[in-house]
Amino acid sequence: MQISDVPDLAHTQPRPVHWLATATAMAAVVALAGLLQPDAATAGQPGSEPTGRTAPNAAPLPAPDTAAVDFPLECGGAKALVTKEAVGDLDGDANPETVAAARCDAGSGTPPTGVYVLTGTKDAGAPRIVATLVDPADRQSVADLEIRDGVVRARLLGYSGPDVPGCCPDEERSPSWEWENGAFVRSEDGRSESRSV
Repeated sequence: MQISDVPDLAHTQPRPVHWLATATAMAAVVALAGLLQPDAATAGQPGSEPTGRTAPNAAPLPAPDTAAVDFPLECGGAKALVTKEAVGDLDGDANPETVAAARCDAGSGTPPTGVYVLTGTKDAGAPRIVATLVDPADRQSVADLEIRDGVVRARLLGYSGPDVPGCCPDEERSPSWEWENGAFVRSEDGRSESRSV
C-alpha cells in the first residue's frame, strides 16, 4: 500500500464559513452570467431597420407637400400647377398620402391633368410619387378629387374623340381607386382595373 503525501480530506468537517464562501461565489457567477446575456433575438439582420415606414409607437409622418415635388409633366417653358389635392391614409400604415392633380400652367385652354399619389419619407426628404392614377396622355381634366375611407374618388372630364375642341370636354367619368394587394385598383361603371406601383 502506498501512503499519500496529501492529507486525507475524507475526514474534514465543512464549517459554516465554507458554505457562506461557496454561496457567495455562486451568486457572483449567476449575476455575471445575467449581465453578459446576448441581445434579444429578432427576425432581421443586426442593424437593419423595420420594414414599415414607421416604427411601432412612432408619430405619423406629415402629409407630403405638393410644392416639394417635380411632377413628370412636359410643360415646355411653363410651370406645373397643382389644381386639386386630397390627403388621407390609403395603405393603412397610419401615415397620410397626398393625391395631387397637376397640369401645365398654360394660361389658356384645358391642358391635360395627371393624378399622382405622393408619399413622405422618414428623413424629411422630398416626397416621392409612388403611383400615377391618371396619365396626362389620357387627355382628362379633374373637376373633383377627394379621399374618403381610404378610397380616392375623382370626377374626370374628357373627350369622346380627337375632333372635340380642347376647350370643351364632352365626357364625364367618376372613377375611384383603392389600395388592394400592393396595387391601386380602379373601379368605374362596375369594371375594375389594377394599376401597380
